[in-house]
Order: sequence, then C-alpha cells, then structure tokens
Amino acid sequence: MKNTLSLLRPAIALFVLLSVLTGIAYPLAVTGVARLAFPEAAAGSLVMRDGRAVGSALIGQNFSDPRHFWGRPSATAPLPYNAAASSGSNQGPLNPALAEAVRARIEALRAADPASGTPVPADLVTASASGLDPHISPAAARYQLPRIARLRGLPAAQLEQLVAQHTEPPLLFGLIGEPRVNVLALNLALDALPQR
Repeated sequence: MKNTLSLLRPAIALFVLLSVLTGIAYPLAVTGVARLAFPEAAAGSLVMRDGRAVGSALIGQNFSDPRHFWGRPSATAPLPYNAAASSGSNQGPLNPALAEAVRARIEALRAADPASGTPVPADLVTASASGLDPHISPAAARYQLPRIARLRGLPAAQLEQLVAQHTEPPLLFGLIGEPRVNVLALNLALDALPQR
C-alpha cells in the first residue's frame, strides 16, 4: 500500500500541475496576448450600431428583405448562419439535392427582380464551406443593385459607389483570395442613406 501511494503521489502532482498549466495559465496567457495585439478580433469582431451589437463582421446574417443585399446561402442547421453549428452541405456537384437547391435559389432571386436578365453569380446560390460566410463577391453585390435601387428609389450609381466603398481587397497585399464585400457592413451603410 505504501509503495502504491509513493507511485501515485508524483502522478497526481504532475496531473494537477499540467491541468493548471494547460487548462488555466496557457488559455489566460493566449487570451491576454490576443486582447492586447488584436483587441477587435479577440472581442468577436462585433459590429456596433447605436451602442449595441448588431452582428459580427465574421459571421453572415440571413437578410431576406428584398430592400437589402442578400448574402451567400447558409447550410447550417437548424437555422441559417448558426455559429454553433458551422458546417457545409457536403453535397457534391453531381448531387441532385444541390442542383435542386441552386435552382430554387435562382428562382427566388429572379422572383425578387424579374426584370434582371443577367446571369446569377455563383456565390448567391451556393453555400460556403462553413455556412457562415459574411462576404459576397462585388459581382454578387452589383447583381442586386437594380432590385434595391428600384425598391428604395435610389439611383443605381449611388448604390454602385456604396458597393465600391465597401469592397475589401484580397488579403496579404492582394496575394490571397479575391475582392469581397461584407454584407452586414454594406446593409448598415445602405440603411443609413436617406430614403425616398
């Protein structure tokens, strides 16, 4: 019995020490460094309006009002853009369910703007890998301009300028990714415009 206790004591001490180091000290240190070096990102990249959080710059929102820009479809469940259930649809290009979902999304876009005869950009009808993408391509934003201009009574040129102002360049000096538009930021700026 005494021999067993002499073997267990160092194991328990090491377990407690490593638990404190990896479970408490390390997470607090990483959080502290993140809050100092990247305060906005460490706080969730929250977007504030009138003193309250209206969303995150990193997570899309389900805009369905035709007077707003629409984002990429979300494949999360049980509701769109559910950050607690980030996932893609895992449907391949030959999957009939994907083809049907894309067809239904195209029909919804065409129903919202029947006069548009231009091709629908792919990012308006296909979900991102995470299902949370807050961005659309500049082409997807421009595709929606006629609908929003008509419904809000705004000049299309004014909306085009708004899209240009909210177009973010590719990351790392233009080396990674494509230009993109954050839909939440764009819609907040759109709502701030004087309406007719």
